[in-house]
Amino acid sequence: MSDSRFVELEFRELPTDTMRERADEFFREMSRRRSVRDFSDRPVPREIVELAVRTAGTAPSGAHKQPWHFVLVGDADLKRRIRDAAEIEERESYERRMPPAWLEDLEPLGTDWHKPFLTTCPWLVVVFSQVWGAGAPPADKRKHYYVQESVGIAVGMLLAALHQSGLASLTHTPSPMTFLQRVLDRPPNERAYMLVATGYPAEGCRVPNLRRKPLEDLLTVR
Repeated sequence: MSDSRFVELEFRELPTDTMRERADEFFREMSRRRSVRDFSDRPVPREIVELAVRTAGTAPSGAHKQPWHFVLVGDADLKRRIRDAAEIEERESYERRMPPAWLEDLEPLGTDWHKPFLTTCPWLVVVFSQVWGAGAPPADKRKHYYVQESVGIAVGMLLAALHQSGLASLTHTPSPMTFLQRVLDRPPNERAYMLVATGYPAEGCRVPNLRRKPLEDLLTVR
């Protein structure tokens, strides 16, 4: 008797040369991905971003609890409320909370507490982690496992999917982010994890001249 809890794996084995070509092509494409802070206000079809979110939802998660929820924000008034609240926290961080060493590390990136991209870009994807099962009564909070790790993987897949679809993106984590739960009216089992701005880069957009670690600095083979 077959076990209905399992289905046959859909796996497509590829020739080694094809594997190498695809791996190299994906690396070269992703190496062009950059965080963008200067967005165009050109509209982006919602279904493009929705497909990226669906891709993020294929990420592995602890005990397959899928402890994430994505809120897609395109409403101008709501984006303004998010920006206003974020800039209050960011100004406090830049002017009072961040130690000098942190500010020094940020200086080459040219960032400050002003966050115009939050209202310029067509879409904000606000990622929430779910610390226990959605809809569970307080007396029956079904625990989720490895929440931070699971949501982090999903966000990585979201960024890759957005880039592959031809969009630019920026991760933003104002601290604290509790205002996002309030502004977006999220339930008590959710915590704001990250905000991802996405859209087309502005014409003539420039990004910091950064160097990524070479393979020998990020890989050890034993």
